[in-house]
Amino acid sequence: DGGPLAAAYEDFNTMAGELQSVQTLRNDFIQNFSHEFKTPISAIVGFTELLQEPDCAPEDRAQYLDVISQEARRLADLAESTLLISKLDTQAMPLKRVPYALDEQIKQCAILFSDAWAKKQITFSAELEEVTYAGDPEMMRHIWLNLLSNAVKYTPEGGEIEVRMARREDGIAVTVSDTGIGMTPEVQTHIFDKYYQGDLSHQTKGLGLGLSIVHRIVELCGGHITVQSTPGEGSVFQVFLPG
Repeated sequence: DGGPLAAAYEDFNTMAGELQSVQTLRNDFIQNFSHEFKTPISAIVGFTELLQEPDCAPEDRAQYLDVISQEARRLADLAESTLLISKLDTQAMPLKRVPYALDEQIKQCAILFSDAWAKKQITFSAELEEVTYAGDPEMMRHIWLNLLSNAVKYTPEGGEIEVRMARREDGIAVTVSDTGIGMTPEVQTHIFDKYYQGDLSHQTKGLGLGLSIVHRIVELCGGHITVQSTPGEGSVFQVFLPG
């Protein structure tokens, strides 16, 4: 049974298991990272070569340039997310504390997705109490953009997305709910882990860093984030911020 060293053995085995889990996630991340970066680069190279063809029609040229522009933005987003999570992990980016209108920020972030939810005929509603919050506006923006982006991405046509914010005695609660594809209990367990992707088929674009970034920023604010989800019925993310 290990005698007096039983507890030490157990701690060591636990640590070894956690390290193995982290190493597995890192290996998966490297593979996903390579795949996600290789795809847009290949597209940019391929369409650039097509543009160089002497008989390239004007309408084709415009379409190729549009694809190149989209893929270049995708590369920039991937690089930005990777750099941001690294800085947040090392706390090389201290959070500011500036009073600002949190409800207005969430509204502005939601407006950025209005074309996306209109294309999918998604019904969007918001009930936002007027709240002044002392935080880092730039970092907080990442929270709402990531949560709203996921809601739009994973909600099918004709679905619904709802955002609510209310002040409580002990802080502020923001809820983003959708009628999307939902998540299994297994995915929910790891959804905030770095490098984790619930969709391993690469049908959706990204490195699985968005919710890790959200979780880390909320954590640095002294708050917490929870998720409730049922496959085929949707997800509810709730962010709680003290203050």
